[in-house]
Amino acid sequence: MRNASATRDTKETQIAIEIELDGDGNTDCETGLPFFDHMLDQLGRHGGFNLTVKASGDLEIDSHHTVEDTGILLGSAFKDALGDKVGVRRFASNSVPLDEALIDTALDLSGRPYLHYEVEFPGEKILGNPPFDPQLCEEFWRAFVMSSGMTLHIVSVRGKNTHHIIEATFKGVARALRDAVTVTGGGLPSTKGTL
Repeated sequence: MRNASATRDTKETQIAIEIELDGDGNTDCETGLPFFDHMLDQLGRHGGFNLTVKASGDLEIDSHHTVEDTGILLGSAFKDALGDKVGVRRFASNSVPLDEALIDTALDLSGRPYLHYEVEFPGEKILGNPPFDPQLCEEFWRAFVMSSGMTLHIVSVRGKNTHHIIEATFKGVARALRDAVTVTGGGLPSTKGTL
């Protein structure tokens, strides 16, 4: 089984994550940010991962620390669960719509962290208690990419509704991850001999 668990304990956040790549999409995510929980749920469900995220952070100051630190820890756990990457498909891309929103996603389990994030929002926050700032999505993906060591491109083709744009992004990355981690052979998919 390709799984991992990780914890992070700082003055700003306390986070525990468990991930199983070959799961069935069961999730249990509690960060104190209901909309972010919903997005992490999409990531697990559409990625086919079993995912548990328990986080508490200094939300009285801002949501930034909780979102970024969750990305850091999730990326680290994902990398650990992926292991030596022998046999994985490695590359994946897709287009995912959600009503009027359309997001293109491409990724490579390259071992080289890089994020291209080309997503603009109409400007409003996601209402909730507390509200969710859409700008934090880029911080989450950057943290995830840097700690997992993958290349990820996310481009918004179109969209008017902030919720739809963000959700299509999480679903798109989830489906690409699901495809990329699929074991299709026995060798390492790299001419370098390492990923």
